[in-house]
Amino acid sequence: MTSSTPDKQLLHLVIGGELKSIGAFEFANLDEIHFVGAFPSYNAALLAWKGAAQRTVDNAQMRYFILHAHRLLDPETGKHHNA
Repeated sequence: MTSSTPDKQLLHLVIGGELKSIGAFEFANLDEIHFVGAFPSYNAALLAWKGAAQRTVDNAQMRYFILHAHRLLDPETGKHHNA
């Protein structure tokens, strides 16, 4: 980030949990989802993802994901899309 042109904030969420099976992307228990945090850039989210993933490396069914939450928002107008 420079002083004249700040980087645009792009919200990323990092979550994880144990999957039902190794090849699936379905969590075994939604009540046990681990919310690592919300981050203003992909690089910050990636560092958090790496840390969480490395702490659970011994559990093959435990997976962490980076969610591009900024894609749910319109960064030009600040409007959000209601579901």
